Amino acid sequence: MVGKSYLVAGLMSGTSADGIDVAIAAISSRPFASDDALSVRQVTAATVPWPATERKLIFELFAGRADPALICRANFTLGERFADAVQQVMADAGIPLHTLDLIGSHGQTIWHDVTADGRVTSTLQIGEPAVIAERTGVTTIADFRVADVAAGGQGAPLVSLFDWLLLRPPPLLNGVEGGWRALQNIGGIGNVTFLPPAGHEATPLAFDTGPGNVLIDWGARFASGGALTYDRDGWLAAQGRSEETLVARWLDDAYLHLSPPKTTGRERYTADLARTLHAEAHAAGLSDLDFVATVTALTAASIADAYARFAPGPVAQVAVAGGGAHNPALMAHLRTQLAARLGREVAVVDHALLGIDADAKEALTFALLAYLCALGLPGNVPACTGAQHAQVLGKIAPGRNYRRLEIGD
Repeated sequence: MVGKSYLVAGLMSGTSADGIDVAIAAISSRPFASDDALSVRQVTAATVPWPATERKLIFELFAGRADPALICRANFTLGERFADAVQQVMADAGIPLHTLDLIGSHGQTIWHDVTADGRVTSTLQIGEPAVIAERTGVTTIADFRVADVAAGGQGAPLVSLFDWLLLRPPPLLNGVEGGWRALQNIGGIGNVTFLPPAGHEATPLAFDTGPGNVLIDWGARFASGGALTYDRDGWLAAQGRSEETLVARWLDDAYLHLSPPKTTGRERYTADLARTLHAEAHAAGLSDLDFVATVTALTAASIADAYARFAPGPVAQVAVAGGGAHNPALMAHLRTQLAARLGREVAVVDHALLGIDADAKEALTFALLAYLCALGLPGNVPACTGAQHAQVLGKIAPGRNYRRLEIGD
């Protein structure tokens, strides 16, 4: 595979389960080789919304309301929809499907098993890769998290390898000598990668910061009587007032105080938790709009507090990706909270400033991880996931193009 450009699709559905992110990338060169720089060039990207039936099914799985038969069927059903999504995006872009070399699919996480002391004992992503490979004819690599967990890691954030290989900051960043870059994703759950400047011997650090959009999404449902699934452009939060007493109380959370590496998910930030917080807010005299404003402030505060507690170096820039980057109310709170908790103004920018499509970044990551797996190269950063060693990630479902790939050559 080395020495030419390969066309790779990355597929991602996150904890918000609002759609399947599809990114098509041209990837070339051998990573980790000093004389051969890695290139990941986005060709096209789009989000294909989940059909209502499948989205309802995913939330049933999140809630643990599924027997083995339902999980088994869902694995194949979601695989069909992932296959449909990549074919749709390729067709819309006018790219022949037969030119695609690989598909990397994160799948849909339905359970991430974390003990009270923060160890991950198991994790489950569904969306059967053999179905994707059969429907598209393209070799599909999926199930990336489990190898890292088997090696003692958290299985996430896997985007940290993309960050480490492609987005390290220069020695002077925003006027700060030796300043670190924080790459913050705000999907359903928030995660961050702290990157030292180029030439610095320090290792990166990554972990889940806590809630991203998950509590805000529940707030939008409560405020709209179920009509809205998220707070578009922060419109609901802007109409309410945040209650700082509640923000401070809700920040006193065991997960937020736990030292990294650490990960979390909907297993912790459940509908029951959202209803409990909502009831507390009502008892304190807050309206539904105030609740949206308060959990928006909480999300920003949890991110900033994580930086104050755990950032391994001076943060000079925060580049935000994910759906939360499109919420002006959340971004305003984040800037305020960072300044208050770090004691100085910090530049908060979009990933576009770094030449990366913020909405496609995670899907691009899984395209890259598929490429690495095909080369037999590691896809994790042990310093970020807590794994005992670097590990090749992913399981290969051969497509009709498998023999011509010359995988590992």
